[in-house]
Amino acid sequence: MNTPNPYAPPQAVVADVAAPQAEADIAALPVSDSWKTRFYLIRRAGGPAMKQIKSLSFSERMQVTFNIVAFLFGPLYYLAKGMWRRAISLFGVCVAAVVALDVLLSMLHLAHPGPASGMAFGALWAVRANIDYYKKMVLKDKGWW
Repeated sequence: MNTPNPYAPPQAVVADVAAPQAEADIAALPVSDSWKTRFYLIRRAGGPAMKQIKSLSFSERMQVTFNIVAFLFGPLYYLAKGMWRRAISLFGVCVAAVVALDVLLSMLHLAHPGPASGMAFGALWAVRANIDYYKKMVLKDKGWW
C-alpha cells in the first residue's frame, strides 16, 4: 500500500533553469558586432568556464580564446575596455611572477630568459581578455579577477 508519510519533507518543485542572460541581451549590448559574435560563441562554449569548448570549430576556438590586441598591449588594453580592476590584478600577478622568477634564477646562477618571459605574460593577457570582457559586459561582473 502506498500511503504518504506525514513526516516526510515536502517535495521541491524543480523547474527548468533559464540561461542567466537571454540571446536578446547580447544583441542589445553597446559593443561591436565582432564582440557580439564572440559573446555568442563564449555562451555556446559554456560561459566563462568554457566547459563545451570542444563543440566549437578550430577557428571559433581561436576567436574566443586568444586576443592579439591584448597580447600586444596587455594592461593598456584592459584599461581601454574599462576593466581597471582586472588590469591591476593581472599586472600584480605578472610583477610578482617576474620578481619570483628573477630571484629563483639568480639563486640558481642562471641567466634570465629575457623576452620569453614577456611573451609568456603577454599570452596571459591574451587568453584572459575575451573571457574577462564577457564577464564585464554580459554577466555584469566587476570583480577583481
